Amino acid sequence: MKLYVGNLPWSVDDKALKELFAPFGDIEEAVLIKDKYSGRSKGFGFVTFTDDEAAKKAISEMHEKDVEGRPLTVSEAKPMVPRDNASRYDGHNSHESSEAPMADPSAIEQEVEDNVEEESAPEIVDDTDTDEKDIDTDEEAKEDAESDTPAVEEAVEAEESTDTGCQGC
Repeated sequence: MKLYVGNLPWSVDDKALKELFAPFGDIEEAVLIKDKYSGRSKGFGFVTFTDDEAAKKAISEMHEKDVEGRPLTVSEAKPMVPRDNASRYDGHNSHESSEAPMADPSAIEQEVEDNVEEESAPEIVDDTDTDEKDIDTDEEAKEDAESDTPAVEEAVEAEESTDTGCQGC
C-alpha cells in the first residue's frame, strides 16, 4: 500500500523519510518529491509498504504526529488525477487538445453585424487651406518648395566676459 506523507519539514530527505516509517514494517520505496529546477523538497512524499496492515498502522500512528514542529499528514495515496495536458503524465501521446476551442469567425461576424446599430458615417471635414493649389507631380512639389521662404531664427550670442568670479586668483 502506498501512503501520502505531507507537511514534511524541509530537512527530511528520502533516507530520513524511510527511517521515519521503518518501525511499522518493510518499506518497498520512500520517495520525497522535489522541485525539478531547484532540487528542494516540496514538503511531501510517498512511502510504499509491502504489507497493507503495516501501512494502516503507520497511518493511524503517524497522522498528525509532530515531526520537527510540524504535524504530518499521512493517508493512503490516491491515484494522480490526470491534468488537462495528460500526455505528459500518462506515458503516451494524447490526441486530445488542451487548448481552448477555436472561435468560429463567421459566427462572430454575424453577431457583430446583428449588434451594430445602423448609424450614418461621421462627416469628414476638409480642413485644408483653399488658397493652396493641388500638387500632382514631383516638378510641382519642387517648384512649391522653392517658393517657400525658410524660417530664420536669429541666434543670440552670449557675451564673453573676462571676469571669472574668482577673488584672489
